[in-house]
Amino acid sequence: MTRLVQRLSHMTELPFSPSRMALLLDFDGTLVDIAPTPDSVVVPAGLVDDLLCLKKRLGGALAIITGRPIAQIDHFLPGIPHAVAGEHGVALRRAPDVAAVHASLPEIHAAWLEEADETAARYPGVHVERKRAGLVLHYRGAPGAEQALREMTSRWGVERYGFGVQEAKMALELRPDGVDKGQAVRRVMEEMPFRGRLPVFVGDDVTDMDGVLAARELGGAGWLIPDDFPDAASFREWLHKLAEDKRWNV
Repeated sequence: MTRLVQRLSHMTELPFSPSRMALLLDFDGTLVDIAPTPDSVVVPAGLVDDLLCLKKRLGGALAIITGRPIAQIDHFLPGIPHAVAGEHGVALRRAPDVAAVHASLPEIHAAWLEEADETAARYPGVHVERKRAGLVLHYRGAPGAEQALREMTSRWGVERYGFGVQEAKMALELRPDGVDKGQAVRRVMEEMPFRGRLPVFVGDDVTDMDGVLAARELGGAGWLIPDDFPDAASFREWLHKLAEDKRWNV
């Protein structure tokens, strides 16, 4: 426990004043604990209050950068982030009162969706999550299905059609080439109230590394769970301490 407290204390020390930053945060595994299915996540008590406090202190510069569709963030965190980048940046809503902009992307083949559903039916616990420009094959509920899912996506030869298969936690994600959280971070930081601030991006998965690197390249900070925080609960504790931090005018 002492080591954990020391680690959290160290991470509280930002390389710049909190008043200069913008917060760009992943959702699953970062703000909320990973759940068996995407719909079953729970937003912990107190998290909303901390995010609203930080958003106010940052002049609105709080964004969610997620693999989920924007509508799901609106469901779990209604009215909280100023900007949301959904599906790894496929969709970007720069402010609450503007329409989301969608990238021009290749279409998922209907045959892939059909085979994914057939395979999921053979392995109870596999969940096929459809997205506007891709799909995610979740096998947390059926670990034994991993090999079958890998073989299936390999047969598709998705690279020929402008897609790639991205590793995730107990999941395989099919998404278009050139779409990643690093690009999403850069696009969010172009507009007010983010422009001129230093991005702090935090995520927890392989898909978040692009966001981590982009934030660092822009002069900010990029952190990853569990490398920099043991788990999502520890990061939420860091957010709570940040919301109560007295150094905002330093």
